[in-house]
Amino acid sequence: MTQPSFNTSSSTSLPQSIKQSNQRSLTKRKKKYIKNKSTILYCIVSREKETFNIPILPPRKENTMVESQTWTTRRMSHSSLTDQFVDIPATPPGDVRNTPYGVGSPNILTAVIIASWYVSNIGVLLLNKYLLSFYGYRYPIFLTMLHMLSCAAYSYIAINLLELVPTQRISSRKQFLKILALSAIFCFSVVCGNTSLRYLPVSFNQAIGATTPFFTAIFAFLITCKKESAEVYCALLPVVFGIVLASNSEPLFHLFGFLVCVGSTAGRALKSVVQGIILTSEAEKLHSLNLLLYMAPMAALILLPFTLYIEGNVAAITIENAKGDWFIVFLLIGNATVAYLVNLTNFLVTKHTSALTLQVLGNAKAAVAAVVSVLIFKNPVTVMGVTGFAVTIMGVLLYGEAKKRSKVTTH
Repeated sequence: MTQPSFNTSSSTSLPQSIKQSNQRSLTKRKKKYIKNKSTILYCIVSREKETFNIPILPPRKENTMVESQTWTTRRMSHSSLTDQFVDIPATPPGDVRNTPYGVGSPNILTAVIIASWYVSNIGVLLLNKYLLSFYGYRYPIFLTMLHMLSCAAYSYIAINLLELVPTQRISSRKQFLKILALSAIFCFSVVCGNTSLRYLPVSFNQAIGATTPFFTAIFAFLITCKKESAEVYCALLPVVFGIVLASNSEPLFHLFGFLVCVGSTAGRALKSVVQGIILTSEAEKLHSLNLLLYMAPMAALILLPFTLYIEGNVAAITIENAKGDWFIVFLLIGNATVAYLVNLTNFLVTKHTSALTLQVLGNAKAAVAAVVSVLIFKNPVTVMGVTGFAVTIMGVLLYGEAKKRSKVTTH
């Protein structure tokens, strides 16, 4: 390309100020040409643009783009490139791309599951209390047998039809006998718990039930010779002291109801200890829903002779009552369904949180159930009884913390 010439011959006839101005302009143009030819070319062509309408792109800036950038990312950073005939979706920033879609959904699901667990646990307590104490259906063994039949039927649907968990089979006669032993303990615990609701208010029933860790520690020591730390045993003292305080000030205290409620609590603790002993091998371990599938029908068969001997022909009595009042049918079916939901939501809470969270929620559930029962059934309470219940719950919390620290120290 021929270098453009800069004519200075006409400058002699101009005034001195114009001469100096033209000279400075020419000097700048020369320097600009020498420094960057591409800039001069751009300037020259851009002047001609007005006459010839030549489309001009802006000069390319070097080292302003990272090679890994996509076309859509460049398009986002240059507004001049956004007017395209085909609209290309822009790549969102990295913090938006890395954010999981619908981040609140898992938290909402967990909250719904926990709420369902609370409703089912408290609901079955209130329904049992209403049936056994207020409605006049005084057959706790038969009611427990209905619970077991319901759990067996719903467990079959959940495992074999809905496939919530994989199906596990009983692999040996030895394993069958172990599950049968657990079923017997389970029967004893549930029957005693339902029977106690006939004589005791739900609030006091829950206060006694909160002492389960105390009996668990005793059975673990007696059966497995497992010793806890001194801190753990000290934490159990307020558990016992609180229940003694609540018992002495309970207006509706009933000795037989108190004894069967303690038996129910001890049975729950014994079942957890025995289950940890006899189902320890990987070949014999069963999922909680599979274990319920096998335990429930065994428990129903165990309860059948007891309900016939102690409570008589309850099925015929129930059918006769249903002819005059169909509400009893809905109560029994609803009660049996909620009894299964207790076990199902117990599994779901453990799956979506942890066993420790379940323990904490269980402690809070006892207090919530006590408050709800007082509001519904209007049973009298005393300040000393509330204080004793609070001391028991506090002792259970201290026990949980002591157990956690003991495990950390051991490991």
